[in-house]
Amino acid sequence: MKTMPPDFDQQANRLPDPRSEDFTSELRRRLVAAGRLDELAARRAERASEQSNERLDIVLSRLGLVSETVLCETISGILNIPCVADDAWPVRPLYSDIIPHTFLAANHIVLLAEAEDRLDVAVADPFRADALDALSFQVEKSLNLHMAPPGAIERCLERLHGRNASPQQSSEPAAEPSDDAGTEDVRRLEDLASEAPVIRLVHDIIQRAVESRASDIHVEPRDDCVAVRYRIDGALQTTETLPVNLRAALTSRIKIMARINIAERRLPQDGRIRFTARGREIDLRVSTMPTMTGESIVLRILDRESIPLEFQQLGFTGAEREGFEQLLAEPNGIILVTGPTGSGKSTTLYTALKSLNRADRKLFTVEDPIEYRLAGVNQIAVNPKIGLTFASTLRSILRQDPDIIMVGEIRDLETAEIAIRASLTGHLVLSTIHTNSAAATITRLLDMGVEDYLLASSLKGVLAQRLVRTVCPSCATHDQPSAVETERIRRLAGDVNAAAPVNLRSAHGCENCQGTGYRGRTAVYELLTVNSSVRDTMASGAPDSRIEAAAVSSGMTTLLQNGMAKVMSGETTLQEVLRVTRAADAALPL
Repeated sequence: MKTMPPDFDQQANRLPDPRSEDFTSELRRRLVAAGRLDELAARRAERASEQSNERLDIVLSRLGLVSETVLCETISGILNIPCVADDAWPVRPLYSDIIPHTFLAANHIVLLAEAEDRLDVAVADPFRADALDALSFQVEKSLNLHMAPPGAIERCLERLHGRNASPQQSSEPAAEPSDDAGTEDVRRLEDLASEAPVIRLVHDIIQRAVESRASDIHVEPRDDCVAVRYRIDGALQTTETLPVNLRAALTSRIKIMARINIAERRLPQDGRIRFTARGREIDLRVSTMPTMTGESIVLRILDRESIPLEFQQLGFTGAEREGFEQLLAEPNGIILVTGPTGSGKSTTLYTALKSLNRADRKLFTVEDPIEYRLAGVNQIAVNPKIGLTFASTLRSILRQDPDIIMVGEIRDLETAEIAIRASLTGHLVLSTIHTNSAAATITRLLDMGVEDYLLASSLKGVLAQRLVRTVCPSCATHDQPSAVETERIRRLAGDVNAAAPVNLRSAHGCENCQGTGYRGRTAVYELLTVNSSVRDTMASGAPDSRIEAAAVSSGMTTLLQNGMAKVMSGETTLQEVLRVTRAADAALPL
């Protein structure tokens, strides 16, 4: 007759009651001290725990206040149970003849390795004494516990046992529904997407992205897997690869959350998700695109609380900030912000609107889509399907007695002309446009067909910008450039930075920056103010190179020069500045 190995029984008896005041207080204290949970969210979770009679750690995970990984690491520290090492996961199942995989999946247990009298196991919940007792009894060995997040255990079980490891998994790729999905296909997709493991998987992907400060999540189907990549500080990083058989369930779950057609796989679709992460509401803009291997999905993370709406925090230096604020003080006219996609144009405009928003003014925005909500501002999302375009909305806004109007983007001549005419009738108009430099914005509008006299009399200024990664403060070191390097840097920096000291820094990567050497981003700018010299050059039909020369002679600092000032102060690196400014300054010698 089997007897219970004593070691596990003693280990289980040493664990505290997870509902006890001592355990919950210590869990709360550690999470708050580590900055993983704020006091308001902690109180909210404690109230929910009392009302639902659930353990605090379970409530924290369910509400999305703390990620599974952080909970696992914190509880591991409290209980002094090690987390599973990356190289400790098994390559083949153990005891599959006597331990059903359904038991392991239901209790989130993975058998890691065995010794003569001991079995190493990974558990998501070390407090499930009944399941662990039963396992120890069945294998006739004491258990040596390790902890791992539920998602990691599920992925390991899927790899070892296939479909039967958890409800949504399959050892073979699931048959993709046809393009013309019928009722049964749709019902099957909904069933896949509603199962607990895939819900947790999507939740964890989003949660980790928010905690990593990612701006976008890319879910990319490939022939043999599904790649998940985060864009952090402007660079894409592969975070995990999932089995290809999860493709349908993962895609369907995201579509359901975004409230878009789950059955439509032939056309691109757009949607939006409201998600709670660490106690705050976050919006995600969802875009799907059909490809040969399945639907590619990109989720843009719109976290208003993480966006600094202060000019100094955006990277404005004294001269650019003063000049831009002077433009914003104009009673009328048009001010444009230019740069490629992802260069921070919208954030700059939102910061400008925040600074302009006063009780005696009426502000309107026309956006596609609305990225962040601003209190006291009338924000309108365009909808071309019903005829609500930038141009038509702008016409209607002019009948609403506005003071300041922000147009998300000038895409065509009609929108440009209405915006310019609005600026000539006593309104301040802010907008964006896609060009490589501030001067190129002027020639772009003229090429669109805008009359030169209208542009010259309405345009107050153009702000061009790029985002560069900043050196990680945790692993930064000071560099001593050679005489040749110093000369090169000063040549690139130009006369405007001639008196500035060269204080270079670089970083070689650490845990805080995921080994990249960079953490966070700042902007580099060039501000073209339309004065009489620039206006005369515009009127002569000159190319953008001559317009830029006129602006520089009037005191404009170029993108490269502004970026080089941040290189010389050690805020970023020469490589970063050249990466984002080379298109505008390709003619400069290197």
